[in-house]
Amino acid sequence: MEQRTAQSMGVFIVVWLGQLLSLLGSGLTSFVLGIWVYQQTGSITQFALISMFAHLPSILLFPLAGVLVDRWNRRWVMLVCDTGSGLTMLVIAYLVVNEHLAVWHIYGAVAINSIFNSCHWPAYTAAATLLLPKKYLSRGTGMMQLGDASRLVAPLLGGVLLDTIQLRGVILVDFITFAIAFVTLVLVRFPQVKAVPPSTKRAVLQEAVYGWTYIRERVGLLALVLFMASANFLLGVVEILATPMALSFTSPATLGTIFSIGSIGILAGSLLVSHWSIRIKLVYGVLASQVFTGLSVLMVGFHPTVITLTIAIFVSSCSLATTNGCSQLILRKKVAIKVQGRVFAFSRTLSDVTIPLAFGVAGFLADQIFEPLMANNGLLAPTLGKVIGVGTGQGIRLLIMIVGCLTVFISIYAWQYPRLTSVEKELPDTIDLKDSEDSEEHTDKKILQ
Repeated sequence: MEQRTAQSMGVFIVVWLGQLLSLLGSGLTSFVLGIWVYQQTGSITQFALISMFAHLPSILLFPLAGVLVDRWNRRWVMLVCDTGSGLTMLVIAYLVVNEHLAVWHIYGAVAINSIFNSCHWPAYTAAATLLLPKKYLSRGTGMMQLGDASRLVAPLLGGVLLDTIQLRGVILVDFITFAIAFVTLVLVRFPQVKAVPPSTKRAVLQEAVYGWTYIRERVGLLALVLFMASANFLLGVVEILATPMALSFTSPATLGTIFSIGSIGILAGSLLVSHWSIRIKLVYGVLASQVFTGLSVLMVGFHPTVITLTIAIFVSSCSLATTNGCSQLILRKKVAIKVQGRVFAFSRTLSDVTIPLAFGVAGFLADQIFEPLMANNGLLAPTLGKVIGVGTGQGIRLLIMIVGCLTVFISIYAWQYPRLTSVEKELPDTIDLKDSEDSEEHTDKKILQ
């Protein structure tokens, strides 16, 4: 059983600030490296491969990483991961300075960073539960969602820095942010979680599967994770389609500004999670946010303009922060601290594995099916073509509208499932409640028998 000490927000804020800067630095580097690859190759496929290499390693390794995080000191895991990512960026900087940088170096660097992230994310997420007093869990979870805001600010800031300090300068900035994150972790101490006695430790692979067992045996949590997986798939499809659709009626510079405005939406959603009333179910925040996302996507599909796109990205960004924040807060309150590393990691794998799938499916559907259907002589030109138009880009519009409708439908359908909407009532809180923790430990033993 864990021994938790009372924590002040001050310690969490120090760690959070360091990690927020590190996320911003990583976002800057990802943006400028993506531009560099596209400029060097002119290939959208090779550009898209950056996202694939950035996602797949961490998604596949999350369950195993979660086990290791629960076994190891979470602060040291974060220190090692920040160090590894920082050194990777130094290697890239060396190659840039000596003019030896190649596209495959970029793929290797983002894949390595993705491996480090597979351990860093569950360690950071589980450590936050240790650092935050229970009454500040909502506030802290909302603050952590600002990391997504920093990712959306990166395109605007990255474009400016690329013109002024160039690629090598941006990579140096990224390394500095890793160094700041490292220093903040050195300066603080985390509460220790009592280690599992050697006689009760299971094999690493068996413990990795335990994350799935834990979620599966709690139907409400399983429903939440599966809903997040479907939401991420639909969001991934829109993410791939939004840029080519937007570039059909606006410039890349304007698009970068619009995406950066989305960071304000992330901020709004983070603040909403931070001050979420305890009298309102968190799961309602998850479901309602996705309804708003679907409606905003549907709106921009019907009437694609700079104004509607800006509104849609703002609403979607706000909804994304609210959805992720509320779902993470549910997990943080309902999952025992001693197993949060592996449970969070497995839930992340289940919910995020649909993202790379969406990247591949979106391109195929747009290029091979919907664009031909909405071409001047396409099969749907005489019918739907008279409503939304025909020609290049109209198939993407139709697909985006379908995704918007599906997002609303799935959210409303999930709202009718009582095991999901009652998850906060059915499962006891496991934080700072001795009786609940004892009950949780007893349930764990039954599951593992």
